[in-house]
Amino acid sequence: MSLTTAGIGAVVLNVQGRASHAGSAPQNGRNALYELAHQILQTRDLSDPATGLKMNWTVASAGTNRNVIPAVASATADVRVLRIADYDGIEQKVRERIKKQLIPDTKIEMIFERRRPPLELTPANQALAKHAQRIYSELGRDLVVGVHAEGGGTDAAFAALKTRAPVIERFGLRGFGAHSNDAEYIDIDSIEPRLYLLTRMIMDVALGKER
Repeated sequence: MSLTTAGIGAVVLNVQGRASHAGSAPQNGRNALYELAHQILQTRDLSDPATGLKMNWTVASAGTNRNVIPAVASATADVRVLRIADYDGIEQKVRERIKKQLIPDTKIEMIFERRRPPLELTPANQALAKHAQRIYSELGRDLVVGVHAEGGGTDAAFAALKTRAPVIERFGLRGFGAHSNDAEYIDIDSIEPRLYLLTRMIMDVALGKER
């Protein structure tokens, strides 16, 4: 069970250059790939472990043919934050960095996407999690409650923005290797106790017994 998760965002850079023959007239082109590489390198150090902020370039593409100076290039970075306010800070830093260009006459478009807000830790969701631990202990099991975001995001954070009620997540089955190609599995022995926990939580919240 988790009481806090990271917010998920993205930085998209689109670079417009000018095409030219790479063999006979490369000087007439404006290499969008070079400019994109420059921008990626000068924004590669914006992660901040002290605040849980992470920004990593993960996808890039450029050009159309081997013998043509690329006129277009684009890249996307994955962004993770632990506080909603951190979105503004990282967006401002990237926009400031990309003002320094390498290739004259290239144009850079930046798109900053706030895809999921962080699920932030509150006294209310801590109290609800303790109730869940009491229920799980009835089965002779220990329920581990995560109070530090590991980097993943959740749709539950959207609900948390709209209510003062406690929001907790990760009632799913125990397992390993989420999103891996061939190593993901679940522990089938966790199915029955997790269903019991979820059912009891719904019943107790409906009756006000979790307070």
